Formats: sequence, C-alpha cells, structure tokens
Amino acid sequence: MLHNKTAIVTGANKGIGREITKIFLENDANVWACVRKYNKDDFLSFDNTDKLKFIEFDLNNEGQISDAIKTITNTNNVIDILVNNAANISTSIFQMTKINDIKNLFQINFFSQLLITQLIVKKMIKSEYPSIINILSNSAIDVHPGRLAYSASKSALMHSTKILAKEFGKINIRVNGIAPGLTNTDMMKNNHSTDIINEVKNNSYLNRIADTHDIANTCLFLASKMSKHISGQIIRVDGGL
Repeated sequence: MLHNKTAIVTGANKGIGREITKIFLENDANVWACVRKYNKDDFLSFDNTDKLKFIEFDLNNEGQISDAIKTITNTNNVIDILVNNAANISTSIFQMTKINDIKNLFQINFFSQLLITQLIVKKMIKSEYPSIINILSNSAIDVHPGRLAYSASKSALMHSTKILAKEFGKINIRVNGIAPGLTNTDMMKNNHSTDIINEVKNNSYLNRIADTHDIANTCLFLASKMSKHISGQIIRVDGGL
C-alpha cells in the first residue's frame, strides 16, 4: 500500500509509534524512525529493515529538531507521509499542577509537532498523495479530570489538524487526526490503575481496550491513497465510548 513512499514517524521506538513504523515497513515504505534515544533491541523483530533509518532528537530541544529534520530533508527530496505521534502525559488536579509543567507538556505534545510539520511540509508538495497524520487522544474530546495539561495540548493539536487541513488543501496535502482511547502500551499501564482500565473496557461497545495495531492500521489507511479524499477528520479509535 505504501510502495517506496517515504514516511517520518516520531516516537517510533515504543507503543503506537513502534507499531506504525512496523506496519509501514511491512507495506514497503521507507521509514525515518524518530526517537529520543536509539536502542537496536526495540526493532529486532522488524522485517524490511533495509528501508528503515533512525534519527535521534529531543522534542524539548528545538535546535535538535531543526538539525534532525534538515538531515532528513537533505537526504530525501520528497516526503510522502508525516506521523506526529510522540507525546508525553501527566496527571494531576489543576490546583496541584505547576504552570511550567503545563508549558513543558505543550512543548512536547503541541509546539514540537507544529515545528516538525512546518519544516517538512515543503518537501511534501511534490508527493502524489501526501498525508500528515496527528496522533491525538480521546482526551482531546472528552473530559478527564486530572488531565488538564495533556487534554489541552492534544485538543490544541486536534484543532490545528483541522485548520492545517484547510490551509494545506490548496497544495493537495491531507491532514487528519486519530484519537485513540486506552491502548495497550507501557504509557497506559504506567498512568492508569487497573480499576480505571477495567472501567473503560466495560463501558466500551466492544468491551476491550485497543491493541497498538488497531491504531496503526487506521494510520496505514490514512497514509495510503485509499483515503485520498479524506482530510480534516478526527477518527476516534476507542472501541465505542
């Protein structure tokens, strides 16, 4: 589905980002896996690794982001797919949340995504079916107490997705978002109690939480020409809530 397309995936070494990278490779894409720190053990089970390149940078460091993206754009004349997946999460009630902590989360979850998009978009104009996919969260839509910083940062990215879809439509670049519910990752396990996980599971139509491939398959669809007339959409992948 992605034969010889060039894709960039941030947060590619864990969870959803790792699964997206894996499924893109399985569909014959060339993938730039963006990670904070490369560990070869994270990718030992991957096939088609001759089409996989790694690049390290910290989303808190705009200089590192710019240098890394310059390396990618100097290597590739055309970028077909950008997946803004990397993110961080924190939980605390508002009165116990420091404003600097909110700013830091916005830097990772929102400002860095905008910077990467801004630096990449000129390389996408020559692509036949260019696609930008922002990995959001159902927290961008629903109300979850204790998640003000995380939800607000994801909500900002969600609305930016819609605005950029309208702006970039003039140059044939599609922009869509995926809003996962709870997904079986280390981030989920480290930030949710078993009781909360079970409650969400029991309240979903499908009575389960997502696996990472559920999100990655949706991302594959949005990255491919099968979705060439879809833009400005936010797709919830949460089993029905």
